[in-house]
Amino acid sequence: MRIHTILIAALLLLRASAEEKMNVLFIIADDMRNELGCYGSPLAKTPNLDKLAATGVKFDRAYCQYPLCNPSRAPVLTGRNPGTTGVLGNRTWFGDRHPEFVSLPKHFKKSGYTSIRVGKIFHGGIDDTEAWSIDGQVRTLAGVPDGQPKAAKSKRLDEPEPDSGPDKEKRSDRWVVLEGKGEKHGDYKSTDRAIKYLREHKDEPFFMGFGLVNPHSPPEAPQSFYDQWDVSGIPLPVDFAPRPTVPDGFPAGSIRSKNSDLFVNRDASPDEARQMIRAYLASSSFMDWNVGRVLAELDALDLRRKTIVVFWGDHGYQLGEKGKWSKAGSLWEQGTRTPFFVCDPREQAAGKTSARVVEMVDLYPTLVGLCGLKKPDGLEGRSLAPLLKEPAQPWDHPAYTAWSEDGKHFTGVMVRTEQWRYAEYYGKGAGAMLLDPAKDPNELTNLANDPKYADVVARLSGLVKQYAAGHTPPAKEL
Repeated sequence: MRIHTILIAALLLLRASAEEKMNVLFIIADDMRNELGCYGSPLAKTPNLDKLAATGVKFDRAYCQYPLCNPSRAPVLTGRNPGTTGVLGNRTWFGDRHPEFVSLPKHFKKSGYTSIRVGKIFHGGIDDTEAWSIDGQVRTLAGVPDGQPKAAKSKRLDEPEPDSGPDKEKRSDRWVVLEGKGEKHGDYKSTDRAIKYLREHKDEPFFMGFGLVNPHSPPEAPQSFYDQWDVSGIPLPVDFAPRPTVPDGFPAGSIRSKNSDLFVNRDASPDEARQMIRAYLASSSFMDWNVGRVLAELDALDLRRKTIVVFWGDHGYQLGEKGKWSKAGSLWEQGTRTPFFVCDPREQAAGKTSARVVEMVDLYPTLVGLCGLKKPDGLEGRSLAPLLKEPAQPWDHPAYTAWSEDGKHFTGVMVRTEQWRYAEYYGKGAGAMLLDPAKDPNELTNLANDPKYADVVARLSGLVKQYAAGHTPPAKEL
């Protein structure tokens, strides 16, 4: 009788454990290229993210669907490509065009989770306010036609007026040195709030979106973070140029005339470029430090064992490559590739790397499946769960990134396969570029017009045209 009772108790315990909902902590950095120690950067100082990556599967070739904040986040948060959502700029809320779409946090909320927003998850003024149980942001751009004057700055429902930041004499026109430990900075405050919410909601299933602004331009960090690098020892890219420059043999559309967040309308000297790279590294390190504070609290509360932690960098960023200091409009590797790792404590592939090509639109169905939720209809991504179990398995699914100059039509589309990067530009500056990343990692040689690669170009051009035709109106001549 005693053995029978023990067996029943054990079965009940196993059943309860199996039915326990997994939490999700979704961490997003802004303008974060693959400049992390875990991605082999010799300069980056990101110990907390490096340690986190070692607990999950790190994707070496993950690509955003659009190299700009809002239209990069919309595919992740709706599970649909840019042409489907119609979100091709920073002022469009997906819900205006598709009120039937259920966003990722809203789906978790509808599934019984406490959904918590901390920091930047969607974009300023176009948060999916109703998706959050806690800290939804007032929408100020919903229902506002593209091109209309910007509405009042949005803020959290209970958020006080923000600090004005460092005094003007303490800030450069290109980077910012924060006072003290950065206590007045939004990322520091968001981190404090994330820790508070973890403590308050540790006993209930939660989906927390934790978004940091750094290293978005202008880079910001306390002086102690800048001091970790000697400027003179920072190398410049092999294709560094003083200002945005279209490389020989490439279409003019590959480098926009207005494409720098920094050094706008002037040349950048090599010394200034090194200082800017140091500022980006310092800002990234400050972001990493704040992430470490949240992860430490997750461990202190014994939540790591039942929490899936995801880190994503939003999109890429060019730090002087081809003279570009931005991501907007970039269909180059540095503009489209993003850091991305998924850490599920139940999986056995911890610390492994996947070299397979994946898209960020895949995250929605991945998290839904990992948490045992019903998959909504209409999702265009595919679950990455098989790669979390066996990161090296075959995965013949290319990644696509698009760009639009007018916010209405694609004026460029890139496809990334296991071997090739291919892009077509339409309208002004039209043309094509074919790159072999393995042999030409700095993207210096365009193979699109080489007869030897005619078959490759024809095949990839077909993929690009099919993507554009299937997900967006025909390309418009500009």
